[in-house]
Amino acid sequence: MKQLTKAEEDIMKILWDLGEGNVASIVEKFPDPKPANNTVSTIVRILENKEFVDYRREGRGHIYFPKIQKSEYSNQSISKLVDGYFQGSFSSMVSFFMEKNDVSIKELESILKDINKDKK
Repeated sequence: MKQLTKAEEDIMKILWDLGEGNVASIVEKFPDPKPANNTVSTIVRILENKEFVDYRREGRGHIYFPKIQKSEYSNQSISKLVDGYFQGSFSSMVSFFMEKNDVSIKELESILKDINKDKK
């Protein structure tokens, strides 16, 4: 799977939230100052070429929708992060974030409890 630029990720996040939409509905979800319709349209076409987005015709326009699930992209991105910066060690990554964010053992236990609850 190809990596996305920041602008491409921004549009994908909107499409994941919307489920589907035309360029105008994507632009509407951006905070002010909103990007131009042509800019969003160009990035959506790039996302089509990267096979992240597909479309169906509706009237004279297109309705765009994600071909890749957010969880699939997130998983791939985190795997690249772990491999690239932590030599494939998830525990090294967790230790790094615990130190940098001053996470206590109690907070970590709470996180683990939430994870275990979600697995059930």
